[in-house]
Amino acid sequence: MSLDLKDKTCIITGSASGIGKAIAKRYVAGGAKVAIADLKLEDAQSTADELNAQGPGSAMAVKMDVTDEDQVNAGVKAVAEKWGTIDVLVSNAGIQIVHPVEDFPFKDWKKLLSIHLDGGFLTSKAVIPYMKKQGAGSIIFMGSVHSKEASALKSAYVTAKHGLLGLARVISKEGGKYGVRSNVICPGFVKTPLVEKQIPEQAKDLGISEEEVVNDVMLGGTVDTEFTTVEDVAEVAYIFAAFPTNALTGQSLVVSHGWYMN
Repeated sequence: MSLDLKDKTCIITGSASGIGKAIAKRYVAGGAKVAIADLKLEDAQSTADELNAQGPGSAMAVKMDVTDEDQVNAGVKAVAEKWGTIDVLVSNAGIQIVHPVEDFPFKDWKKLLSIHLDGGFLTSKAVIPYMKKQGAGSIIFMGSVHSKEASALKSAYVTAKHGLLGLARVISKEGGKYGVRSNVICPGFVKTPLVEKQIPEQAKDLGISEEEVVNDVMLGGTVDTEFTTVEDVAEVAYIFAAFPTNALTGQSLVVSHGWYMN
């Protein structure tokens, strides 16, 4: 079985940096054409320029607020008009906000759920017609170990990441006869700016040192006290995107150095 993304058109949200950028690099290395869809067009263009240096004509920048239906639809249409089709969607855009439940501002709760869940829904809704028409496609959601587990202070994030499992499973059921697959990647703690920002915040909220946050809270359950890397996650994203049959559809895969096993 060949896992090949050559000439496939892929949209990756939140991919100007972090995990999304690593996935984009891996896809381009595999011969794919990648749309860097990000809230900040300037950052998206910078990443696209970097990828085009790696493989000429392999990347484009798209401004996309994943909570804005019109902007999502326009961005997806622009990619399809440039490259003819949409083969892969990686719904990766996300944020983190931490508070105890009783102190969680409702506006922050709604903001986080909108980016993760509305974003996953709106981008999927926009690409599915293209995928159905061609009889194939892969939709990948960036979940988390928190799609299956919980941590203190992360009520909105845990709720959103659990929700993505349900969305992926429904898309798999509806898309199966059209060759449209859906999966969820569930990373452990990946040392991105999002996680770096959490370290002092959690130290303050939990009343412990930053070193204890890293070694005990974040990595205490791993087998080797190691952060998951963006490259680890990108390899799994490549496998899900390139897998040629429905055999894995609806499944999620934890990438966490053994922090969570199922």
